[in-house]
Amino acid sequence: MNARTLLAPLALLGALMSTTDAQADAEADRRAVAALDTAYQLAVERNDPEGMAKILHPQMTLVVWNGGVHTGAHLIELARSKTVTFERQVEDEGTQTVRLFGPDTAVVTSRLWLKGVQGGKSFDRRLWFSDTYVRTAQGWRYAFGQASGDLPPAAP
Repeated sequence: MNARTLLAPLALLGALMSTTDAQADAEADRRAVAALDTAYQLAVERNDPEGMAKILHPQMTLVVWNGGVHTGAHLIELARSKTVTFERQVEDEGTQTVRLFGPDTAVVTSRLWLKGVQGGKSFDRRLWFSDTYVRTAQGWRYAFGQASGDLPPAAP
């Protein structure tokens, strides 16, 4: 046997192993981002500005259904001031999807249940959102979000 014949199976094995490692890393990234997004929703629900700040990218922006644009700093200030008191800010079970786009970008899409009080008025609604996370030297950070308007009430 010549060296080329011996090296071909080793090269194939190496390629298969690196693909498996990449798939395992991708799955670990999906799980990490999913957990981080769930933790972010909990921090918002609890009006926890420190918890939110640990997850938000310094340049974070949220665009909402009516064209409003909010910075991460504004969202943290809303939590600090307790402008909204949440009973629920939770992703509906089974609706969360995490998609990876390359090694450093992930998009979470989910339906969110919001229930609470703002300005003395109660609200109970659901909406869809997409949150974009980027990998930084400090780990995954929530960099950009878009949220739909209120969904119509579910049929009984």
